[in-house]
Amino acid sequence: MKTNLSRIASFASGIAMTVVGLSVFAENTPPNIVFILADDLGYGDVQCLNPDRGKIATPAMDRLAKQGMIFTDAHSTSSVCTPTRYGILTGRYNWRTQLQKSVLYGFSKPLIDKDRQTVAGFLKQRGYNTGAIGKWHLGLDLPMTDDQPIQGNNPANIDWKGTIKNGPVDRGFDYYFGISASLDMPPYIYIENERFVGEGTATKAFNRKGPAEPEFEAVDVLPMIGKKAVEFISKQDASKPFFAYVAFTSPHTPILPSTPWQGKSTLGKYGDFVMQTDAVVGDIVDAIDQAGFSNNTLVIMTSDNGCSKAAGITKLQELGHYPSGHLRGSKADLWDGGHRVPFIVRWPKVIEPGSISDQLICQSDLMATCADIIGVSVPEGAGEDSVSIRPALSNQPIVSTRAGVIHHSIGGYFAYRQGKWKLLLARGSAGWTSPTEKQMPKDSPIGQLFDMQSDPGETTNLYDSHPEVVEKLVSQLTSDIERGRSTDGPPAKNDVEEIVLWKNAK
Repeated sequence: MKTNLSRIASFASGIAMTVVGLSVFAENTPPNIVFILADDLGYGDVQCLNPDRGKIATPAMDRLAKQGMIFTDAHSTSSVCTPTRYGILTGRYNWRTQLQKSVLYGFSKPLIDKDRQTVAGFLKQRGYNTGAIGKWHLGLDLPMTDDQPIQGNNPANIDWKGTIKNGPVDRGFDYYFGISASLDMPPYIYIENERFVGEGTATKAFNRKGPAEPEFEAVDVLPMIGKKAVEFISKQDASKPFFAYVAFTSPHTPILPSTPWQGKSTLGKYGDFVMQTDAVVGDIVDAIDQAGFSNNTLVIMTSDNGCSKAAGITKLQELGHYPSGHLRGSKADLWDGGHRVPFIVRWPKVIEPGSISDQLICQSDLMATCADIIGVSVPEGAGEDSVSIRPALSNQPIVSTRAGVIHHSIGGYFAYRQGKWKLLLARGSAGWTSPTEKQMPKDSPIGQLFDMQSDPGETTNLYDSHPEVVEKLVSQLTSDIERGRSTDGPPAKNDVEEIVLWKNAK
């Protein structure tokens, strides 16, 4: 009897040790990371962020916020798409590259240098499966039938059966499915890994005319992105963490809600398209939950910049919907409506449901945050403008060596945010909203200074009355540019010799 009892006790002890071991393993298991990036979704387009002046129903994003955390002061690195995507995936501001203003197009060359570490490559090296689904818009080396450069939007020398180089699968992703740029930029054809899906033998125009795969239709792309994202998540298992970067083409132009969504809102096609975008967010989150990944998956839902004028902002406002919420400006602008974006995170293992953070963050912070979460340092020569927001997820202050956040407009104009102060090196919006730079009187202050704490709508320019603040912020911005980084560390090099600080010829 003693022998049997001894064996039982020994067996029970072994089970207990195994359970403890599994518990410790589970506790230290790196989280899955799903980064969902909408295209031109304004801060005020999400109902829970704009309850008083938002008229579009967004139940999926609202539910995500209830289950997780809202960041009320989160910013894209630019107020237009290509620069923002560069910042997200590299942890580095785009204006450190050759892209000093505007965006790339569907046939553009790669913006991310082959030696530049990306978030995907960083995580892949540390055991993650990595997948990108949706809009790339960071340039590709497309296969050619000759050695002549690609010209215009309808080139005849693309080799549709050739191998695409220096795209997502050469920048850290194990798998890619999507399109080369925005949905209004040819070529209109899907890409899977390094190959075109079909051939661009037709010609179509979704705002811009160019080569297209005969069966490719813009209205099908958002549902396809959702489907492929769900498929990628469903193929994963608990033995290995995964990183999914899901970049929507919506609600960017062409604004084409699918038939089931047409007429769902009271705000026309844009409202319908936002509702469909929200539903795809819901599909992706549901896939995470149904696969049993919810507790240890960090989901980030955000947008690449503010709402576009193409949405018909004036008409939307007449109907009671304000896409920028309480903020001034929209896509392309230096005012906050151009780059303060929805930023909703869920990680049940860590984040308290229904929490809110007012801390200032930037989308370039993804790389440092991922490094912090898995307990390693950002590699040398990478993530020069990235700060970990991991403490904020636990309602703790972010410890940052970055003095401030740099904003950038479509025209390459700079702004600098530090604490409550925001300095714009521009007279007007520096983008598409009136008054633009050309519309501002020449005798107006050359810059703008706002107290974002008391004046988040940027209505009262304090540039002339607080010269000491202006001087301090200009000095810090200049240092952040010239050092090649805005965080502590050895000086880095920008990719260009000169970066023009004042675009309005101070």
